[in-house]
Amino acid sequence: MCIGTPVKVIENRDFVALCEGRNGTEEVNMMLVGPQTEGTWVLNFLGSAREVISEQDAENINKALDGLTAIMDGADKIDVDMYFPDISMKNNH
Repeated sequence: MCIGTPVKVIENRDFVALCEGRNGTEEVNMMLVGPQTEGTWVLNFLGSAREVISEQDAENINKALDGLTAIMDGADKIDVDMYFPDISMKNNH
């Protein structure tokens, strides 16, 4: 399974961009989304940007990935409202 991770463009380089995210700094292929300005967030799948996303979406995705990591690390219980604020019933009423 491939899970996309949010990365922020820190330097545009023709068909790739130097980006920074939860896995550090990496070059990301930008051919599917086109050149993006510094500060733009994209969703990175295996080294290729597939979608331009908002900073809020990047934050929500990173929180969800943190929640999944906690579960995979053996957490018996997680705070759904903290890790998944965009789908939490508490925050949607």
